[in-house]
Amino acid sequence: MTRRIASFLVPLAVALGITALLLIVAGAPPLEALGLIGEGAFGDTTRIADTLTAWIPLGMAAAGLVVTFRAGLWNIGVEGQIIAGAIAASAVSRSAPGGPAIVIPLLLLAGVLGGALWGWLAGILRVKGRVNEIFGGIGLGFVAQSFATYLVIGPWKRAGVASTSGTEPFREETWLPTIGDTRLSWVGLTLLVIALVGVGFMLGRTRFGLRLRAVGSNPASARLLGVPANATLYWAFLWGGGLAGLAGGLLVAGLQHKLVPAIAGGRGFLAVLVVLLARNRVAFVAPIALFFAAISVGSSQLQLRLDLDSSLGAVIQGVLVLAAVLYAGWQARRVLVKRLAASAEATV
Repeated sequence: MTRRIASFLVPLAVALGITALLLIVAGAPPLEALGLIGEGAFGDTTRIADTLTAWIPLGMAAAGLVVTFRAGLWNIGVEGQIIAGAIAASAVSRSAPGGPAIVIPLLLLAGVLGGALWGWLAGILRVKGRVNEIFGGIGLGFVAQSFATYLVIGPWKRAGVASTSGTEPFREETWLPTIGDTRLSWVGLTLLVIALVGVGFMLGRTRFGLRLRAVGSNPASARLLGVPANATLYWAFLWGGGLAGLAGGLLVAGLQHKLVPAIAGGRGFLAVLVVLLARNRVAFVAPIALFFAAISVGSSQLQLRLDLDSSLGAVIQGVLVLAAVLYAGWQARRVLVKRLAASAEATV
């Protein structure tokens, strides 16, 4: 456990050190800047609610990515799966009759199905077409983005306006209930907790979790042992895409209340960074996703108070993941050197 904590704290210290140097070069006091990020994320109840609101779709997409990564699949197409889920949820929001008790579950289910469909298509390309999931996922992401743009400026455009700013806001019956006067929804929080606990249980306590690990470690050996490797890959894509699609549905019902072409907003790619830093461990996904959400929300204060571009938050996130990858590589090399030394001593 100490080693696992160090695998996060050491890269964090390195990332903060590099960020401090960048701030000094930019002429800004590092401690004040980092303090402003913390204040922007947790300074009052409204900001805390905004941070948790940003945490929900990011954590949901990251939970789905853990499943695909465990199967050895680089599901980079998660951004497109979020958009596909948002499109499906928007279709229900536009057309389904009834009150919140009927419409909200339907649109969230549609989001799951839309994302799962997009994940399944990536699985077909991977299994049947022998297309690497990275290239297939990126291609499908472009298709989803383009289709969302077509809907927004075409069939679903606002009356008299052809703009990529989004559709007309959906009726309030499709909006998630919020806590007090904030944008935070208890529905989204509950679903995120269920998703994280469910994925953790599935990966650690079920036969399917063992199959995922076997296929991810060595697909050829898994087939020899009777594991249905192709079916396992399909299910991994369905799980990952479904949770990403649910994130898209939550963005529609809980944050945007309409469809915009860039509704994913880079959350899919950010979820990849979260899972890389968590090293495929569900227990670490929640706190790391919350940390990333806090940086994203809190960095807006840098522009307001220090006249620094808020994109510095993305720099911190990127440097953190880079430091984590380098630290993991250094650890692996050190273990390998120790094993080689022990083997050499044993042969002498």
